Amino acid sequence: MKAHGTAHKYGDNVDTDVIIPARYLNTADHAELAKHCMEDIDSGFTAKIKPGDIVVGGTNFGCGSSREHAPIAIRASGISCVIAATFARIFYRNAINIGLPILECEEAAADISDRDEVDIDFDSGIITNVTKHRTYKAEPFPDFIKDIISAGGLLNSLKNKKEG
Repeated sequence: MKAHGTAHKYGDNVDTDVIIPARYLNTADHAELAKHCMEDIDSGFTAKIKPGDIVVGGTNFGCGSSREHAPIAIRASGISCVIAATFARIFYRNAINIGLPILECEEAAADISDRDEVDIDFDSGIITNVTKHRTYKAEPFPDFIKDIISAGGLLNSLKNKKEG
């Protein structure tokens, strides 16, 4: 599994209320959630991202409520991965459950700048900042998490195992 895209950088303690504001939680439509992703922290987010782009955060990314809507909105907006120094644990689990790859790497989170071009090899955990010609090492996903992400989330993974 690989990803490539432009980095969109945010700071520490990006909470689920700014990832997807509560006023949009009355829908389960992923496309509708994507339209409002990050709008309270970056009103131009949806206009500037392209499929495959990457969100970079600081410490405690995804803190706040336990809503699955936050990683769903990020994934549905076209983001291929979130890199952060640390994640709130419930956000981490929700992201894996819905098939959004996330990597903890303090060095990458600190060094990658907004708009840098980034490559990710999920199998090795190597993050390459193409713009700065630097590499960083995150812990690669174990096989069972790779299977969940490849299937598009936990429910799809379980369904595939049941059928196959």
